[in-house]
Amino acid sequence: MPGAAFFDLDRTLIRKASGPVIAQTLRDAGLVRGRVPAESAIFWWFNRFGESLPAIALARQAVLTAMGKPADGYHEAAEIAAEALYDMVEPYAHGLIKDHQDAGRPVVLATTTPYHLIKPLADRLGLDDVIATRYAVDEHGRYNGQHDGRFVWSWNKLASVREWAAEHDVDLKESHAYSDSVFDAPLLSAVGHPHAVNPDPRLHLLATAKRWPVLHLDVAPGTMKVPLLDVQVRKLVMELARPETMRYARFQINDIENIPAEGPAILAGNHRSYFDMPTMMLVLRTSGRTGGFLAKREMFDLPVLGHVMRGIGGIRVDRDRTDGDGPDPLAAAVKVLAGGELVGILPEGTIPRGLDFFSATLEGFTGVARLAALSRAPVIPFALGGTEQVWPRSSSLPHVWNVTDPPTVTVNIGTPVELKYRSEVADTRRILNAIVELLPEGAGDIPVTSLEQVASSYPGGRIPEEDLPAIEAAIAANTAG
Repeated sequence: MPGAAFFDLDRTLIRKASGPVIAQTLRDAGLVRGRVPAESAIFWWFNRFGESLPAIALARQAVLTAMGKPADGYHEAAEIAAEALYDMVEPYAHGLIKDHQDAGRPVVLATTTPYHLIKPLADRLGLDDVIATRYAVDEHGRYNGQHDGRFVWSWNKLASVREWAAEHDVDLKESHAYSDSVFDAPLLSAVGHPHAVNPDPRLHLLATAKRWPVLHLDVAPGTMKVPLLDVQVRKLVMELARPETMRYARFQINDIENIPAEGPAILAGNHRSYFDMPTMMLVLRTSGRTGGFLAKREMFDLPVLGHVMRGIGGIRVDRDRTDGDGPDPLAAAVKVLAGGELVGILPEGTIPRGLDFFSATLEGFTGVARLAALSRAPVIPFALGGTEQVWPRSSSLPHVWNVTDPPTVTVNIGTPVELKYRSEVADTRRILNAIVELLPEGAGDIPVTSLEQVASSYPGGRIPEEDLPAIEAAIAANTAG
């Protein structure tokens, strides 16, 4: 039998509790009067620390507020609430739902929230079904103040899911479940693929003990957060990327306003040095945004560095995959862009070496053009200069001791490249040309005049024997006369 995907609602599909939105909508519609004592405090605690028994008691007693009211009198209010709640859906939830449906799994909302109030949201999300608390209706079509069946919470939620699975020939061992709450541990334990999403402290401990994946649907897949504090590791790292912590370099960042304040965009630039990444982290911090960055597969295969790369927003790319089988190597980057984030990419793929390092002509892979075609996100070109003076490829460490006369690192940021989306090769050339036009003065077509100068572009400062003849000829030509 196939599996399904079961999603909790509050603090899972949406970032906070749905209760305040629904309650206010019902008050505006005249269906509820006044506020429950300590309602604001209960919801504040829920949003900060997760589900609590007082919050559940409040939800259980909500059935009494509908007593005597016509069951068909809530449709308009539920639709209005759905509109507001849809805007609260986590950005990466949409892609996850689509992935399950593309894999042939029905996606089901499993929530304590009353069915008649939450079904419109499920419909907006394109979900396949809803398992939720239902209110009983009397012979006059009015709610009678009782629950119709189970109050769908904790073990009762598991019982309702099992009942649904039996009716729809779904195997729970082949199924996925997503929740933030330790009270959903029975359901998470019953499926073959449990996921703790934005987990409360107790669920986080349980997930760690059971080695369940911990997800955060408000950030790109794989982005690490500090447990229980809900702080992205990459934001903490970016706090270190500030001029006062890198006094061995001066920074000149031009036209930072060309990076959009919100929404997806691809930042594409030249590759000069190992110091390019810290520089671009400073640029992102200056722009007020975070983002992911593409890096070759080998970086992620390293035992420690690979884990760090993923945690700070790195996106793994397998450049050798050319057979067309398996997942698209850019699929993860497309998801990041679909979530409204920035993605950084260096089309050259690696730092040029030898004579190529000193040329203004850039050659690169077509991945950036293909990513733009897949996502339709704008490509913002940027050009770096001077990073090689801070951390040349020949050095294993940056020149951090140079604080009395630090070199200037320049970053020029351009406007979106006009792409045609007809040819990846042609669009790649358009992107590379846009980067070249932004190169800082003195950063392109640099005459080579010594072996030491060229050696700085090679790892360890060693020029391969096979490269020497061309380099020596270039030096001779540039120094003749």
